[in-house]
Amino acid sequence: MRITAILCVKNEGAFVLDWLAHHRAAGITDFLVCSNDCSDGTDALLDRLAARGLVHHMRNPGPFDHRGVQFTALNRAAAEPVVQRADWLLPLDIDEFVAVRLPGHDLPALLAALPGATAISLTWRLFGNDGVLRYSDRPVTEQFTRAAPRVIYWPWRGAMFKTLYRNDGTYRVPGVHRPRRPDPARLDDARWYDGSGRPLPARFHRGRLFSDYGRDNHALVQLNHYPLGAMESFLLKVDRGRAVHSGQAMGMDYWVERNFCAEEDDTIAPLAAPAAAIRAGLAADPETGRLHDAAVAWRHERVQKLLKHEPYRALLGRLMMTPPSRPLPPEMARVVLDHAHRAVAR
Repeated sequence: MRITAILCVKNEGAFVLDWLAHHRAAGITDFLVCSNDCSDGTDALLDRLAARGLVHHMRNPGPFDHRGVQFTALNRAAAEPVVQRADWLLPLDIDEFVAVRLPGHDLPALLAALPGATAISLTWRLFGNDGVLRYSDRPVTEQFTRAAPRVIYWPWRGAMFKTLYRNDGTYRVPGVHRPRRPDPARLDDARWYDGSGRPLPARFHRGRLFSDYGRDNHALVQLNHYPLGAMESFLLKVDRGRAVHSGQAMGMDYWVERNFCAEEDDTIAPLAAPAAAIRAGLAADPETGRLHDAAVAWRHERVQKLLKHEPYRALLGRLMMTPPSRPLPPEMARVVLDHAHRAVAR
């Protein structure tokens, strides 16, 4: 069984080895990594990993789809042989890590538990910054262990998902959150499940990006999402810009909607040791190690350059002054959601 992950990156070479090692330990067999206009040597690192047969590297030059760089990459990825021959596909970002709660803690175990699935929604669990200021070259899965509650009502982005789906022709093109261009003749036979193993209604077959609020969507699997990282890393994320909504600025609104540190979560811990062993093997190649170290050095240097400019100094000051976000209590969240739904209906 071939499970292929599709990853899009820009200036994130310092995280590639940790991400790749974890997902190999989680049962992903093949990787297509799309790079875009990198300044930190990410593309050179991916070239080296591709030469070693560890990933498939696709550069993603413009022009870009009106929906953004990432949509362009995924459209192009659909034609790549590593995607076409996959049994299962899973588009992910560099700050997303699969965490399976079943014995074995890998995706084959999840698929064995849901043998009739066409698609499985891997719902985010947001991991907050927890007051970490400095970027350091350590796995984010070890540095950031406090997260949003398993049951969350607001913001709606806290319940967004990525989709592991069977590459059987039901959907023709991978998407950022869900597969796209469904074959109408096959949709009646589609079987979607959520991360707790519940069958999902037909509306999920065509156009839903987030799981239902107010219930645990993570009984079998969750997608650990580390959108903030250290405060210094967040400055670099703002500098890089968004991959999908490229016209939208990223600032304190993005931070406070994701900085949840309400609960300690160690779901991902069973894969730490196997991932570390794989990571050591990846870095044992001298050229791979050199390129990784160069990407780490680039991040440290870039932070210092950004802090010479007032907007980034001001943003860092606000980050340091802002406490972790608090989940809305259910009774207040229902009022907020009710007004939001009415606004959408109008």
